[in-house]
Parts: sequence; structure tokens; C-alpha cells
Amino acid sequence: MRSHFAVLRAADAVNNDCRAAPQSRFRPAVRIAVFAIAIFAGFCAQVDVNATRAQTPVSIELVLAVDTSLSVDEVEFALQMKGIAWAFRRPEIIALIGQRRRVAVTLFQWSSEVNRRFIIPWHISHEPATVLAFADEVEQATREPSRGFTAMGRAIDFAIDLIVGNPLAGRELKIDISADGRSNVGPLPAAAWQRAEASGIVINGLPILVDTYNLDIYFLEKVITGPGAFVEIAADYDDFARVFLRKLRRELNPFITRNDQVPDIALSSLGAP
Repeated sequence: MRSHFAVLRAADAVNNDCRAAPQSRFRPAVRIAVFAIAIFAGFCAQVDVNATRAQTPVSIELVLAVDTSLSVDEVEFALQMKGIAWAFRRPEIIALIGQRRRVAVTLFQWSSEVNRRFIIPWHISHEPATVLAFADEVEQATREPSRGFTAMGRAIDFAIDLIVGNPLAGRELKIDISADGRSNVGPLPAAAWQRAEASGIVINGLPILVDTYNLDIYFLEKVITGPGAFVEIAADYDDFARVFLRKLRRELNPFITRNDQVPDIALSSLGAP
């Protein structure tokens, strides 16, 4: 508001100068122009203040995009959701999120399209209760009833929209997309690279090798992008929880890069689902 009053004071000073000057047929026009500038400047200042107030700082904004296309049956869908929930409940993940202060995470299901009614909205996690609340919501999520093809490019575009359209201000912006097949409808995943790179968004991948030959190579060459982007490979859906945990650990750890080797932990001792 200080800038708004400063502009109005400046406008008054110009008006005083105009009154002191000889009468001119242009004086009313000058007054109108100065007043309009003052109002516009005050409006812009207020918009800037509101925009600043709307931003919530977080360490990471993470979008989880889960494949629910025709190739994914009900058991495989459940293994994905239970695996994600299990990973977020692990003590090491809760500790990593606590170290990063605030981590914002959301999840949506995708096939040919994305149904907004089945999105788990942004959760800002910073301590165990908030992390566990997100895990509970993931495990209890209902599958989107329609079945479609594998529109991975559309899913990535939707994930980008979730990041650029939210009121958060993340230092790191990441999309994590899992799938058991190549994109077969809509724009290719690489078509979204330019948008992602322009917004500073990294795309990581989790291919599930059950139906598609060389799907891991496809993810490496056609899906992931951005500094430090990586692929973690699941041999099948039973392997999903272990691999998702490994991937999540890498995404939350600020010291892990694309070429770093992360030692696996004894997942069997942690009670993987």
C-alpha cells in the first residue's frame, strides 16, 4: 500500500504544478492521464502484494502420476497404491521429509485422459502426522472407473499444469510418472519437454517391465528430462513397492544426482508389502 500512496502523492504534486502553470486547454487531459496512471500503479502494486502472499514456500513439489490404463488390472492398481503408501510410511522417508522442512506432494491417475475427481490434492508434509495422512489417503483411493489407452504425453502435460497452476513456491519441481507400456495415444512424452524445462521441472520415470520390450530404454530416451532426471526399473508389479521406495529416497535426498549410485537397504527387513 506504501507504493500506492506514493504514486497518489506524486499525482498531487503534478496537479499542483499544473495549477501553478498558465491555463491551457491541455490541463484537463493532463489531470486525467496522471490520475489514470496513479490508479493503474496502485492496482498493480496491490496485485503484486496479493501474489506474494499467495505463495507458500516448500522444498519440493512432487507430482505422482500413476498409470491406470487398460493394461493395469485391479490387483496391479492396488499394488501401486499400497506400494506408494508403504513407502511414505517408512521411517527413513518420514525423516527425509522432516529434513527438507516442507514437501508438497499430489497424486493423480491417468490413462487416455485424467479425471479430476480422482486426484489426491496437494498435501504439504513436514512432520510424521502429515506424511502418514497422505499415505492413508493414497492407500484408500478409489480407482477411476473408466479404462483407456496410455496417453503419457497428456499425463505429463497435466502434471506440469498441477505445478505451474498451484500457489506453492518450490525450490525443486519434480514429476514422477510410472507406466507398464509406451505412450500409444495423444502427444508423445517428449512433446512436453520444452514446457517442463521452461518451468524448471524434472521428469523422473518408473517403468514396470511386464508387457513391453525395452520399456526402460524408452523411458530413458523418450520420457525423462531435466537436471538429475533418472529412471528406476521395476521388474513387475510385485517389485513396485521396493523400486518406488528407492526412487522416492533419491527424489527427497538433495545430494543424489542422475549418475550417483544409491545403496539399496534391506527392504525385506522393513516388511515390504
